[in-house]
Amino acid sequence: MTTPDLNLLITLDALLAEGSVARAAQRLRLSPSAMSRALARLRETTGDPLLVRAGRGLVPTPRALELREQVSQLVQHAEAVLRPAKQLDLQHLTRTFTLRTSDGFVENFGPALIARLSEQAPGVRLHFVQKLNKDSALLRGASVDLETGVVGDTTSPEVRTRALFQDRFIGVVRAGHGLSEGEITPARYASGRHILVSRRGRDSGSMDDALQSLGLERDIVTIVGGFSAALAIARASDLIATVPERHTQNLRAGLHSFQLPIPTPPITISMLWHPRMDADSAHRWLRDCVREVCAQAN
Repeated sequence: MTTPDLNLLITLDALLAEGSVARAAQRLRLSPSAMSRALARLRETTGDPLLVRAGRGLVPTPRALELREQVSQLVQHAEAVLRPAKQLDLQHLTRTFTLRTSDGFVENFGPALIARLSEQAPGVRLHFVQKLNKDSALLRGASVDLETGVVGDTTSPEVRTRALFQDRFIGVVRAGHGLSEGEITPARYASGRHILVSRRGRDSGSMDDALQSLGLERDIVTIVGGFSAALAIARASDLIATVPERHTQNLRAGLHSFQLPIPTPPITISMLWHPRMDADSAHRWLRDCVREVCAQAN
């Protein structure tokens, strides 16, 4: 049996990650023609076209999708083996980590996380960016180091995840609101005027489905893109906001919160990262810090 060219694994990893011959060539500092020849060799070796034309771009075949995670891990493990082992020196670590976080994470966990990192590694800086969708492309492309949020069906299978905590939805109104006193029944909750939080601009949510099953419907007066905005409006009006409890703890100061009269399933908040960062000691330290900060906020 002919000895396989293991260099093709690096080429395949770049092609599958970039989905483009030109970008893969740029990533590996090769000419486009050299990358095209390498793709031809990969097709011959695997017996699969791997990337096929779709319009102006290339899309992976089912075999390529099957190989992507496995190849990525093999390349990362090989790089880790060949990389000189260095002891992590937090006091002299200089690095900026980009965290894409779900709505409310920065307000509630950011201060404690920044304080912990600053104490242990004063040269580390955090760059928080808002998570507007669940697309894992930014993790795969290395422009984001770590994410927090709910793992969904659209999360790429190669992405690593670890649960941080569970959250639940609650109702929130201004102090002195009619719902701040007395028993809150489903009918009483539904009869109020509501704020809907929808990042995708939908005009209803899971709470509306739950109310509908009881023959009830709530009056949604306005739709906003985040929980912070919903709470700001609730604070200055008679509208009702329905938000996650732990994610909005600091933002709800001075407001009245109440348990929803309709059972809702808990939400598991996780951190997500690309497997290329598994062996990175600084990234592992960051993940430990995020996990500990969230655990202490229970």
